[in-house]
Amino acid sequence: MERRLKELTVMEFILFILLGFSISMLSGFFGIGGGLVLTPILLLFGYSPIEAISTSLMYTIGTSLSGVYAHFKLKNIQWKAAAIMGVSGIAATQFAYPFVDWLEHNGYDTTVVPILYLALLTYFAYKMLKQSPDAPRPAYDAGSSGNGWMKFVFIGFFAGFLSTALGVGGGFIIVPLVIAFYGFNSRQAVATSLASVILIVSAGFVTYAVNHPIHFKVGLFLIAGAVIGSQLGARATSYFKSRSIQTLLGFLYIMTMASLVFDMMKLSLVGLIGLGSYTIFINVFLIVRLLQKKVQVSN
Repeated sequence: MERRLKELTVMEFILFILLGFSISMLSGFFGIGGGLVLTPILLLFGYSPIEAISTSLMYTIGTSLSGVYAHFKLKNIQWKAAAIMGVSGIAATQFAYPFVDWLEHNGYDTTVVPILYLALLTYFAYKMLKQSPDAPRPAYDAGSSGNGWMKFVFIGFFAGFLSTALGVGGGFIIVPLVIAFYGFNSRQAVATSLASVILIVSAGFVTYAVNHPIHFKVGLFLIAGAVIGSQLGARATSYFKSRSIQTLLGFLYIMTMASLVFDMMKLSLVGLIGLGSYTIFINVFLIVRLLQKKVQVSN
C-alpha cells in the first residue's frame, strides 16, 4: 500500500480531488455517505478490500460532516432517530471488524465482499424502484410514541455492521429502510441517514486505523474535493420530488451492481466506465438544476 501511494503523480491527486467532488454530490443528494460508490471504484483501481474499506470510511466521515451541515440549515434531520441508529451502529462496528479480519487472513475477502455488495444492492434497488409514485405511505411523526424506536436500533446495528464490513457509510441501507418502514420522505431520510452515518463510520474508521497502517494522503485529497460537492448535493434535494430521488438512487444501485459483476468477470475497465458515466450524469443533472433555480430566483 505504501509503495503504491508514494508513486502517485500530481495528475492522480487531481483525479482523486475530482472523484471526491463527484461522489460527494451523490452523497449529499442521496444520503449514502459516498462509500457505496467509492469502495467499488477503489476495488476496480486495484486496491485490496482492506485498503478500499479504510479509505472509503475516512472519506465518508468528511462527506457526511459536510452534508449534515447543509441539511441542518435546511432543517431536514430527525435527530432522535439519527442518534439511536448512530449509537447502535457504533456497537455493531466492534462485531464487524473481526469478521473482515478473518476473511482477509483466510483469503476470502476478494470473493465474499463483492458478493455481499451484490446481494444488498439487488435488494435495495428493488425496494427503491418498486415503490409506486402514488402509493400511500404514512408520514413520519417525530413526536409520536408509536413509531417503534426499537426498529431504529436494529436498522442502525445492521447498517453499522455492514458499514465496517464493506467500507460504506451505511446510508445506502438506512435510507431505503426508513422510507419503507417509517414513512420518511426522501429529504428526511437522506439528512437523518447522514447524521447517523457520522457516528457509525467514525467508529469503524478508528477500528481500522488502530489495527492497520493507513496512509491518509489519498483520503484527504478525496475529502478536499468533497467539501463543496456534498453541499451542492444536499441543496439539490430541495428541487426534486421524493419519488425522483428514490428512482435515481435505485438506478445508482443497479449501475454499482453492474460494475462489480464486470469486475468479477475481469472486465474492470468496463465496470469503471459504466459507474463513472452514471456518476457524471447525476453530477451534471444536479448542477444544471441548481443553475436553473438560481437563474429563476435572480429573475
